[in-house]
Amino acid sequence: MSEHESTHAHDGHSHGHGGSSTSSRKLAAVSVINLLGFLAELAGGLLFGSVALLSDAFHMLFDALAYVMAFAAAYVADHYGDGDEWSYGLHRLEPFAAFLNGVLLLPMVGFILWESYQRFLNPIEIGTGPTLAIAFGGLLVNVGSVYVLQGGNMSLNERGAFYHLLGDAGGSIAVIVSTVVIEVTGIRIVDPVTAALIAVVVTWSALKVLRGSGAIFFHRTPFDTDEIRTHLLGVEGVETVDDLHAWQICSQITVATTHIETAVDTMAEAEDVTRRIHEKLAHHGVDHATVELCPSYGDRDTHLNDHTHRP
Repeated sequence: MSEHESTHAHDGHSHGHGGSSTSSRKLAAVSVINLLGFLAELAGGLLFGSVALLSDAFHMLFDALAYVMAFAAAYVADHYGDGDEWSYGLHRLEPFAAFLNGVLLLPMVGFILWESYQRFLNPIEIGTGPTLAIAFGGLLVNVGSVYVLQGGNMSLNERGAFYHLLGDAGGSIAVIVSTVVIEVTGIRIVDPVTAALIAVVVTWSALKVLRGSGAIFFHRTPFDTDEIRTHLLGVEGVETVDDLHAWQICSQITVATTHIETAVDTMAEAEDVTRRIHEKLAHHGVDHATVELCPSYGDRDTHLNDHTHRP
């Protein structure tokens, strides 16, 4: 039996990813809503002296920029990069945009902590009524954005935005509570302490984004290879599974390659084995797979040295 190599995209999967246009529109709407909310909270924080409100405003700005970049990446990937020049289109823009978002957030955290420290040393009077009004407005912005995103099957980008918005809502609630506490107790130090707590949440978000984008950039395997190998060995006709590799182009495209040794004798049987391997890989989230099928070799070590990455 001759060597058989096959490339497969399950369920008619293409690089376009049909739901990305709807996802782009939702992300664009959420971006606009959050940019307006940021401007309102920034103006309120500067006018009425609340560093907690300022920190929540910059948190909202970060998320708005994240949505803008996610929208831009999804739009460009959806409309450009087709053809042989770009093997998988421009979908790598998604993890690149996410990485930039995480990096840009860290200086913002430094600014929030610095301002909190200055207010800790020299507390100032806060305009309670206007601060509460703007914080409630920010909370309404977050709730409105959640309403825009929710419903149906959310894409990975939309789910990320959804959880960010829940964090933003928590930040707005923290500002509201701290402002009420200051009004009731007169302890103005509560404001910078609340801002510092929000900075901790923002840092956690940044590290999570950097970790996720880094996993894609450095080709971290997106599933348990031992489990996949066990499932592939369960396919009738498969003798050995070697050189199994998997990585992500972006959060929505997973690619895998593998070398399979088989004992089947006919081309029809080989095609059947290949089809079932693709089905197994697709079941585990692989969108594009390349399977190299070949007969079992007596001198297996020599064959592996010549055809795989093993030493």
